[in-house]
Amino acid sequence: MPFAPVAELVPDAGTLVFEHGWQSWSPSGWYRLDARPPRPTAPNHHVMAYRPGVDAGRFQGEGLLAVATGGEVVVFSALSPDVVPSIRAEVHGDRLVISADGEVQTTTSTHTNPNQALADWAETFAAGAPPVRVFGPSWCSWYAYWGKVTERDVMNDVRQFDQHELSVDLVLLDEGYQTEIGDWLTPRDDFGSTVRLAADIRSSGRRAGIWVAPFLVAAGSETARKHPEWLVPGINAGTNWGQEQLVLDVTHPGAARHIQDVFTELCRQGYDHFKLDFVYAGAIEGQRHEQVDGITAYRHGLRLLREAVGPNRILHGCGAPILPSLGLVDAMRVSPDTDPLVDPPSGDISQPGQRGARSTSVAREFLHGRWWANDSDCLIVRPDVQEREIWAQHIEDGPGLRMSSDPIGALDEWAIDRTRELLVPSSPRPHPLKDPDA
Repeated sequence: MPFAPVAELVPDAGTLVFEHGWQSWSPSGWYRLDARPPRPTAPNHHVMAYRPGVDAGRFQGEGLLAVATGGEVVVFSALSPDVVPSIRAEVHGDRLVISADGEVQTTTSTHTNPNQALADWAETFAAGAPPVRVFGPSWCSWYAYWGKVTERDVMNDVRQFDQHELSVDLVLLDEGYQTEIGDWLTPRDDFGSTVRLAADIRSSGRRAGIWVAPFLVAAGSETARKHPEWLVPGINAGTNWGQEQLVLDVTHPGAARHIQDVFTELCRQGYDHFKLDFVYAGAIEGQRHEQVDGITAYRHGLRLLREAVGPNRILHGCGAPILPSLGLVDAMRVSPDTDPLVDPPSGDISQPGQRGARSTSVAREFLHGRWWANDSDCLIVRPDVQEREIWAQHIEDGPGLRMSSDPIGALDEWAIDRTRELLVPSSPRPHPLKDPDA
């Protein structure tokens, strides 16, 4: 659908524009009119971290864009999570022209803090969504062991939590346990047993969580070989893990049964927290079995997962379209991955790095306690982490989940003390919001 004019505003010297990115990893923030907001630096980044198939204008928000000017904040947004237009702001002469490729609603406020205007919009937009839950402190295997994690690694750390008086309620097994993306019930040969691991974690008095990318299927996986009819034809969700990633068509009855069976089995094994990663793939436009659009298919897929796991287990989005996830997940990553490095080598802040993780999670603090519990990514403070003191302070200052992801044995005394200090339960209450000019 072509872009059509929505409004014209008269900017001044202090005008700010808020861009809201499409998914967890998409950069978001307030920008002055002379700024150049972040854009993808490679085609694969565009597919996997921005809105696939959509090129951005000078300023562009996916379902949400706001302008603070002349003592007012004007918020332009989608009407519902089911249809998410792209919304642009472009300077034409002495006017800031707002346009969109779909229907939008406009709200105006006189808040002196523009972030409070976003918070008010978020609260209204989320009317009827489930209440936000409290989450206990957690530990995640990803930054400790990356994709080479083993059952033994995880349990070695679990045994050290009590030794160092670290409060950990949930132990999350992240990516790397599976043979291939899409073959979730087949651990790689040198991993061990996901069944035994869940039992051992629970025996330690903790909850067990597991990472799944439910809408991705690697081209080389057994699932792709045996069931090509379960895949959205002609759709590539990017290249990762050394191969092309395909999209599971959850509108196909066989694929829908398959993914529900996977989650039913993981629940039976003892997992009750599911980190749903790379789920942007489920919303990519393509010719699905039921001829539905990408967002409709995505929301249908999340409902299938909720039906499989029940109301009390946790769905935790990551790499997830933000607006289309409203009401369907309990926690949401609101930033790109952090990293031991401050800046990603590519220069694209949608990619792993502390700088982008800080800026985008701060920009989305207005969602916490209104839509879900924010996840600003993990605490990592081992000695080889650049600017670890700054990253730890960022985690302390922000709302939402508190999740460590260091190998406990690699921590020095400062890092152990800081980890112990920051592993606290989350609060379901909204977070005090700073003025973007502060």
